[in-house]
Amino acid sequence: MENGASGLGSTPLSYSLEPHPRSRTEAPMPRRRLAALVPTAVSLALALAAQPLGAQRTSIPRTAAGKPDMSGIWRAMTNANYDIEPHNAKAALAMRPGPVVPVPAKEVVALGAVGAVPSGTGIVVGGEIPYLPEALAKKKENAENWLARDPEVKCYLPGVPRATYMPFSFQIFQSERKFFIAYEYAGATREVYLKDPGPPQVDSWMGQSVGRWEGNTFVVEVTGFNDGSWFDRAGNHHTEDLKVVERYTMTGPDHIRYEATMTDPRTFSRPWTIRLMLYRNVEPDARLGQFKCVEFVEELLYGHLRKTPLKP
Repeated sequence: MENGASGLGSTPLSYSLEPHPRSRTEAPMPRRRLAALVPTAVSLALALAAQPLGAQRTSIPRTAAGKPDMSGIWRAMTNANYDIEPHNAKAALAMRPGPVVPVPAKEVVALGAVGAVPSGTGIVVGGEIPYLPEALAKKKENAENWLARDPEVKCYLPGVPRATYMPFSFQIFQSERKFFIAYEYAGATREVYLKDPGPPQVDSWMGQSVGRWEGNTFVVEVTGFNDGSWFDRAGNHHTEDLKVVERYTMTGPDHIRYEATMTDPRTFSRPWTIRLMLYRNVEPDARLGQFKCVEFVEELLYGHLRKTPLKP
């Protein structure tokens, strides 16, 4: 084809910046019609302004006694279970020295990107946990021995507050006389006593929870922990002297602002707080799943006891 044409003829295409012919012939909107529309638009704008922004979406469900009703299935949207402090992405939690830079440990190298750590902005108010020097050294040692020490690897109960921001849902059951939380991970549960039963009788993974209302905020004091749980996969830890004060505040029908303040004089130089949002599962068929992982780690925990152990 001549002149580089592609089946459209040899005449080059041209464009014009002149107004479309129709725009020169259409008459403008009559002034009377335009004037009639103005009051309607103004009235509509005033009507919208008179209503609170998102009024229907921000009303908080309440119980018969007028307390915020938190009953439902909730989940955190954060990477805090990897590390509650701010952190960058990296190849794996378990690393080993490489020829140039550290590389994933042999136990996790086959996982590739699945075993990598996503970055996180952290949930610690102020960004850093105020460890005492010896406790900080233990934290670093925990991180270096993550596979052998993290209680999550062995499906031990997660403790508080870690159960709240693990990548699993949990369900709150609330009435005037009861407040109960069921977690998907490991089938963990908590009954939050609304009347103080006295000091915990034994130390446990989930502790003893006692709740009270402060206005629209549900405050839970948790004591009676053992020293086995971690705050995350990064080795952040505590002793059995840990005391946690949780604060649940509904900011909308489907959002809870969650705060937890940790006090442990044997581990931290002062109390410190985490803060994050919880989101309701609003799917019409929402239900709490099951992740009873004890049976999933039987080979890890007891495989060496086989009469003929499996080959690695």
